[in-house]
Amino acid sequence: MPVLQPFRALRPVADRASAVAAPPYDVVDVPEARALAAGNTDSFLHVSRPEIDLPEGSSTEAVHTQGRAFLDALVERGVLVKDAVPTLTVYRQRRPDGTGEQTGVVGLAQVTDYRLGLIAVHEHTRPDKEDDRTDHMVALDAHDEPVILMYPARPEIDALVEGITRRAPDLDVVGPDGVLNTLWTVSDPGEVSALGRAFEAVPRLYVADGHHRSAAAARLHEKALADAGETDGFPVVAFPAEQLTVLPYQRVVAGPLPDGVEGLLASLAERFEITGSPAAPDPARHEFGLYAGGRWRLLTARPDTIDDADPIARLDVAVLQDRVLRPLLGIDDPRTDPRIAFIGGSRGTGELERLVDDGTFAVAFALHPTSPAEVMAVADGGLVMPPKSTWFDPKLVSGLFVHRLR
Repeated sequence: MPVLQPFRALRPVADRASAVAAPPYDVVDVPEARALAAGNTDSFLHVSRPEIDLPEGSSTEAVHTQGRAFLDALVERGVLVKDAVPTLTVYRQRRPDGTGEQTGVVGLAQVTDYRLGLIAVHEHTRPDKEDDRTDHMVALDAHDEPVILMYPARPEIDALVEGITRRAPDLDVVGPDGVLNTLWTVSDPGEVSALGRAFEAVPRLYVADGHHRSAAAARLHEKALADAGETDGFPVVAFPAEQLTVLPYQRVVAGPLPDGVEGLLASLAERFEITGSPAAPDPARHEFGLYAGGRWRLLTARPDTIDDADPIARLDVAVLQDRVLRPLLGIDDPRTDPRIAFIGGSRGTGELERLVDDGTFAVAFALHPTSPAEVMAVADGGLVMPPKSTWFDPKLVSGLFVHRLR
């Protein structure tokens, strides 16, 4: 059964935590990160996105070295302080609009469990991104950002977490996205042991967000020298799957369209019911919003379009790829085709309209989100989901707990 171990986390002191807190490295591009960190020497983006402090075109080695220098500086200035003893952490995120919250446990997952499939994956990773993350961790001598794991809810874990969250938290931080992040540090040996035993009873954990970080952590462990420190574990936040929110990962495709908008709609009519929509639709399962030529349409898949017996083919991201993108728009490999781009659901359908209206792309597709249950079913089958199938929201805040290897 999977193991969740305590570790001595490197944490921000309370009065600097808001300045340290940053979005994950892969959620913002370099200009966005530079703007967010401007004038804030404590921002964790200087560690996770060190390109922001170097001239454009700097070598990757220089970038990673810069990140290490900033991490060391945060420690030397007393902004980040290491736990006196190994701890677990209960981590709650609450959206500002009150639409929901998720509460998980922070600890070290084991590389061995990852390799044995006790931590299941549902995505292929790209070797170049694995290389970059591994080099980043080596340079930092640390895992700087955690992986999100999920598991089917367990009453015994829920009860332990509820007891811990009855007391005053150790940290409250509003992240850059307005989400309230609340942390309870768990240092009592009895509580740490009880939580660890409860997770040992979970048959399997599932990577929700962080496939490249997980793969890079495994690579780091395999290449590590004897004095490389604590490389056998990597930091995670394990959430009950039922609490997680998945937003759709939308698609935009650059033109020209082979047969124009009207030709595309005519071809789509063979497999979809097409209706006009005065505004961006909110697609249900097996429905798709299509935006082109300044107008929205709603596509509803005909029954014979869906293979509900196949756990991959029945996913809406697969239906769009297999029935629309590949046969009608020639997108054979969405991982490598430069004509397609993926827009995280948190950016909204307004971003799809903007990208089409300004001529950057010719057509946009809005999807119904993939559910955590669908993700776990795919992973349990040892299968792989199409690329960019899920956008978990909210994202974890970076900089609130760092795992230094020594």
